[in-house]
Amino acid sequence: MPNIKSAKKRMVSGELNREKNRAERSRLRTALKRARESKADQAQDLVKAAVSLLDQAAQERIVHPNKAARLKGQLARHLNKVTAKS
Repeated sequence: MPNIKSAKKRMVSGELNREKNRAERSRLRTALKRARESKADQAQDLVKAAVSLLDQAAQERIVHPNKAARLKGQLARHLNKVTAKS
């Protein structure tokens, strides 16, 4: 347990940041899962929402920007495949 006041504050703020990042990452994973499992009629909207969340997460460094770019490409391929079938 830290003795210095600033170290105590960093410990508390670090814990809050960790919880916020976990919640944001979970929200992102859920959006990605829904976009991947989507059918043609709703795929466009779900992919757009997932891409937006990916951009936000990459900007805040919750996920690495290269990973966000890779996932956005995968979603685009999925969207093209789903819309081509219908």
